[in-house]
Amino acid sequence: MKKFFFPAILLVILALLAACGGEESSADSKTVKLGGTAGPYSDMLNQAFKPALEEKGYTVEITEFSDYIQPNNALNNGDLDANLFQHSIYLENFSKENNMDLTGLITVPTAPMGIYSNVFNSIEEVKDGATIAIPNDPVNAARTFLVLQDHGLITLDPAAEELTVSEKDIQENPKNLVFQPIEAGGLPRAVESSDLAAVPGNFALAAEMDLLDALVLEDMPDQYRNLVAVKTENKDTQLAKDLVEIVESPEFEELIDAEFKGFGKPEWMKSR
Repeated sequence: MKKFFFPAILLVILALLAACGGEESSADSKTVKLGGTAGPYSDMLNQAFKPALEEKGYTVEITEFSDYIQPNNALNNGDLDANLFQHSIYLENFSKENNMDLTGLITVPTAPMGIYSNVFNSIEEVKDGATIAIPNDPVNAARTFLVLQDHGLITLDPAAEELTVSEKDIQENPKNLVFQPIEAGGLPRAVESSDLAAVPGNFALAAEMDLLDALVLEDMPDQYRNLVAVKTENKDTQLAKDLVEIVESPEFEELIDAEFKGFGKPEWMKSR
């Protein structure tokens, strides 16, 4: 019996070491899955995040989505490690309505809403009684009214909450603008049928519009800028820290300036 005891122990130890070695090898691969909606934000994932993460030793898989529901579902059930497609207001509302615990890590440069026209060449040329197509959802409609106020076309009730202002909060409309609420996805086509159209940046880019063709671009509050989101339980992981580090890097901002012209930068990026 004695002569078989030590070899048996050695075999057990070797087996445990092999198992531990296998686990370490798997961890070293650091495969991560990122997701975003098709268009500029999946482009941002591919052009900025993927190469930067690969330099840090990660293997990166990117999934494109065609709606605003599945990216958060996939994040919540573990099919994604992080996503990029939504602003903080949408994230908070979606998480609450669907009983999810998701967290935004950092805001990124975002395509702003623009006021476009095939009738007028500048915002100063807008004539009395001009029609303007606006988004029919409350969040994007509020953004539209803020842009119009910023450029002197309307005056809003100063007591109204900025992020929820609506047509009923308009106190002055000196140009007698006629508002035509429609589904946001149809706003790029509305440039042809209305004097003006307020088009959110993602829909403008999806329709191959040039952001810089807008008469004016939105100076959006940071609550409307898109962010990198993770499950709250993962907000302090090494991956989360690496994602924030990538966005905060000078190389990231340089790529945005070169490849994402017209994107509005978050306050933290503008002030550094």
